Amino acid sequence: MSAPPARLLERIASIVGGRLLTSAAQQQPFLTDHRALYHGRALAVAQPESAEQVAQLLALCNAERIGVVPQGGNTGYCGGATPDESGAQLLISLARLKRIRAVDPLNDSLIAEAGCVLADVQRAADEAQRFFPLSLGSQGSCQIGGNLSTNAGGVHVLRYGMMRELVLGLEVALPDGRLLSSLSRLRKDNTGYDIKSLFLGAEGTLGIITAASLKLFPRIRATASAFAAVRDPEAAVELLARLRENSAERVSSFELIPRLAVELTSRHIPGVRDPLDSPHRWYVLIELTSARARDPLDEMLSECLEPALSEGLLEDAVIARNARDRADFWKLRETIPEAQRRDGASLKHDISVPVAAIASFIERAGQWVADNVPDGRLVAYGHAGDGNLHFNINQAPGADRAAFLARGETIQRAIHDLVRQFDGSISAEHGIGRLKVGELERYAPPVELELMHTVKRALDPNGIMNPGKVLRGHP
Repeated sequence: MSAPPARLLERIASIVGGRLLTSAAQQQPFLTDHRALYHGRALAVAQPESAEQVAQLLALCNAERIGVVPQGGNTGYCGGATPDESGAQLLISLARLKRIRAVDPLNDSLIAEAGCVLADVQRAADEAQRFFPLSLGSQGSCQIGGNLSTNAGGVHVLRYGMMRELVLGLEVALPDGRLLSSLSRLRKDNTGYDIKSLFLGAEGTLGIITAASLKLFPRIRATASAFAAVRDPEAAVELLARLRENSAERVSSFELIPRLAVELTSRHIPGVRDPLDSPHRWYVLIELTSARARDPLDEMLSECLEPALSEGLLEDAVIARNARDRADFWKLRETIPEAQRRDGASLKHDISVPVAAIASFIERAGQWVADNVPDGRLVAYGHAGDGNLHFNINQAPGADRAAFLARGETIQRAIHDLVRQFDGSISAEHGIGRLKVGELERYAPPVELELMHTVKRALDPNGIMNPGKVLRGHP
């Protein structure tokens, strides 16, 4: 930093029209990550209102060699949007970039700025008689820029894909202050490298996404949901295959839930109840959707579940009779993280394995937990339809919290080593952030890691973009 701090803050304030937070009290809501793993300090918090202002901020920070931390809704799990403890980094909040710039129903596309809350994008699509499929537990507060930067997943990946598959074009402020304006609405465009893909999942380490052209789909007009007890995870995978074959790809969600998760949500979350009359070891939450209002989805679901019951794949099942039942099923599923938090400390692993390997992985990794973590209880749940498990371990009742958490790194290493044996990923949908930098270095193929560093040096030679996140050692 060559300019005196006071003069520098004046220049930053002049760019953002005075919307600059400099006092500790003003900055406090921005300085701790969602899971309270990291507590940083910042030079200031800038609140730009346009892509041009973001670009000007980056040009200034690049010239002054000031680290920049972009932040959206601050709902991430890996500390990717929190500044370090130095107090020398500028935090740029994207919350004021919240315009829906355009909705084009005939092209099935929408252009939203990075600070748009996901629920508002869903609502804008719905008002245009269309559907935007990204759906997360945090959709009332997470922002599109963060969804893009972490390549968010959610409960509809099985049918619609990750956030990467929902993007047509991007507008990005580059580290040197240039603005990449590529808000294409095209589905087919083979003119050279797919540059936008570099910024999807990059967690703000290559530039700041300021707007995106997003894919829309026909509005959902029919839904059928079921909460079913399955014999075991292997039976769940078999059931999924049958559902997909028999429903002509109408399966939009398929969530695996263990008994302990039902017990935790029923105990800690008001309004949650066990949908079935008796306890079972494993459950699945199934949802079929269609753009055709008269599609007989309940019949289609019943026709698949009934033979599965008679064959022993299923032990019990209930189909939602109305929207209230459906909401109750989803409240149980979506409040599992909150119930875990209220129950005590937990060690979280956001992993994925091939769908066909889910049952084998749970058996082997679950046995390792039983043998090696007597003070923990396994809560393995998640998006079984796409192979993503939140393989979490909760502190057992009466266990020492500090001693349990102190073993976190050792336990994580063992779980991630098993994931690697199953050709899986140590980060399915939550990203790398600050939390998993070392894990990425350990498990990424060397050539792949080298290429990441090459791209980082090419786009951000001064290393100002989200320092210490995803990759370290730049410049």
